Amino acid sequence: MTPATPAPTPRSRRERPAKPALSHAGIVEAAVRIMRAEGLQRVTMRRLATELDTGPASLYVYFGNTAELHAAILEEYLGAVDLSPVTETASGEWRERLVQVLGSYTGVLFQHPSLARSALVARPTGANYLALVEAVLALLDEGGVPAGQAAWGVDVLLQLATAAAAEQATRSETDSADEEHDALVGALRAASADTYPRIAAVGDDLFSGRPEQRLGWMFRAVVNGALTTPRDQP
Repeated sequence: MTPATPAPTPRSRRERPAKPALSHAGIVEAAVRIMRAEGLQRVTMRRLATELDTGPASLYVYFGNTAELHAAILEEYLGAVDLSPVTETASGEWRERLVQVLGSYTGVLFQHPSLARSALVARPTGANYLALVEAVLALLDEGGVPAGQAAWGVDVLLQLATAAAAEQATRSETDSADEEHDALVGALRAASADTYPRIAAVGDDLFSGRPEQRLGWMFRAVVNGALTTPRDQP
């Protein structure tokens, strides 16, 4: 007769490996991991709690809502923005170096379309974001932009960069984007010179230039406006 297999000895909860303690850095790391694998739309408090084997309520100690969590993810990625054009050894005219910094910021958002759209409302507050703001202000100061005008100018420049990235991200995910663009080009080219003389006058120049050229021009236009437009105008 085969002896009966002894029943497994119940394992005490105290013997189980302890879960790692929650931390701000650990939560953000898990959130970035989920975004890379599943997309930003899946980075919710509930999904993150499952990933970390905890309850959603535990996460609210660190983040008030999902928007704050997304802002923290953005803050993590802002560490990739190239701020070398602000260093003392950087060469080139200050406007061009500023365009380089803003272009790098836009490029980071281009790489993560869902994050680009979230960045329109997400407001990071960490060291990477502060370093970006400081860099833009430093270059505006180098160019002689008055402090008050620079304070408003940095907001406009970062909004422009963020909006450009979000628009491009949305278009890249839309199957009909090319058809919509072609329809717009066709409508403008077909505009009657009698009814729309100014559209007809500029013609194909409305569509000229590479995307990076047009974005750089927009940055320079805002910078020049910040340099010459006083804040106290009515």
